[in-house]
Amino acid sequence: MKTRTRAQAKLITAQLLSGAGIASGYAVGGLLAEEITGKTSMAGIAQMSVILGAGLIAYPLAVLAGKAGRRTALTLGFGIGTIGATVVLLGVALQFLPLFMLGMMLCGSATASGLQARYAAVDLVDPANAGRAMSLVVWATTVGSVLGPSFTAPGAHLGAALGMNELAGPYLISMTAFGLATLVASTLTKKIKPGAAEAVPESTESAESGDSAVEPPTMKLGPALRFALARPVPLFAMVTIIAGQMMMTNVMVMTPVHMDHQEFSLGAIGIVVSVHIAGMYALSPVFGWMADRWGPGTVIAGGVLVFATAIILGVIDATAEVSSMVLLSIALIFLGIGWSMFLIGGSALLTASVPQHAKVTLQGASDAAMNLGGALIAAMAGTVLQAGGFLWINMMATIVLLITLAFSIRAVPLMRWPGRGRAPAKAEDDAAETSQMH
Repeated sequence: MKTRTRAQAKLITAQLLSGAGIASGYAVGGLLAEEITGKTSMAGIAQMSVILGAGLIAYPLAVLAGKAGRRTALTLGFGIGTIGATVVLLGVALQFLPLFMLGMMLCGSATASGLQARYAAVDLVDPANAGRAMSLVVWATTVGSVLGPSFTAPGAHLGAALGMNELAGPYLISMTAFGLATLVASTLTKKIKPGAAEAVPESTESAESGDSAVEPPTMKLGPALRFALARPVPLFAMVTIIAGQMMMTNVMVMTPVHMDHQEFSLGAIGIVVSVHIAGMYALSPVFGWMADRWGPGTVIAGGVLVFATAIILGVIDATAEVSSMVLLSIALIFLGIGWSMFLIGGSALLTASVPQHAKVTLQGASDAAMNLGGALIAAMAGTVLQAGGFLWINMMATIVLLITLAFSIRAVPLMRWPGRGRAPAKAEDDAAETSQMH
């Protein structure tokens, strides 16, 4: 029990540091790309690079976790993020866009590792407490992520004092935070593996021994995807995770650029990003408890309403004569809360609706897809903002939300709701079938 508690504390610490590193550079990444190229459309491409990097590495990290354990996967992921922040600084110093973009992509590895950490937390607990365990690690990002954008202005001053481009300064903080997260992850017990809470030993001594628990074989990607695509509930779970990321990314990456065009200060932009990230993580334990108590579907349904509210507020700001920092802050808080509800609800639903030996594959695939979807919409966002302003950005989010609702039609009757049992197509009932597909 003590070993599991220590492992959870280390996951929380690594997540806190990673959150600070990601958020520190988040507010200025698009501005740096716009400055290097002189094109607003490149702001979205810069943020797309981070998300694309996370999408490309999420599945390989999941495979590595299945083979070598979470410690190896998380250490490597955060370590690549550290290298990425260093490359960003070099790219800015040389004003060389390809190098800058490469660094941004490598930074995405820290994002992918942070996402995998939520599943690592589930590996440590009883399945009945999966939602709460997952949400606590997600919540740990709150402190780091809220503090991260607050370092934007001081980081800029630090960069200027060192003779650097002041907008590159926050990436010094990112580099340090990712490096510390790498060190913390490297101290995790090597026995933490996907879907095997009982494999975590009760003492550090046994943790480092050569004994290992018997684990079910992991499904290959193709059969696992065919399994999920053929079933409304796991399919809807994956769509929810992907859609939440796309809506959040679409609006968030363009908000700093929109505010910059409205002549808000860098400090004001950092504050809005901070409250948005607080919305993303601060209430996650509540949503984890809700998922365990009333079912993931309840959390997702609430997320639909919250996302709709965020979009409406964004439209109001976009159509006003003068943009309002207060209105933008409220809209971005709701945007973060909606993302949290979709991530926690969708992840809990996916974990509960697929058999054990399909979990790690589909977890990695859904994380890869959510980041690739976010990268796609971020790549479009700069052009959309330039063509139609902040209003069109919110309209794009509306389309994604409507698509999510379309996928819910078949899944909702099969999902767990208050006063009802679990879905008829339970994960354990599908185990025999999926073993034939392996």
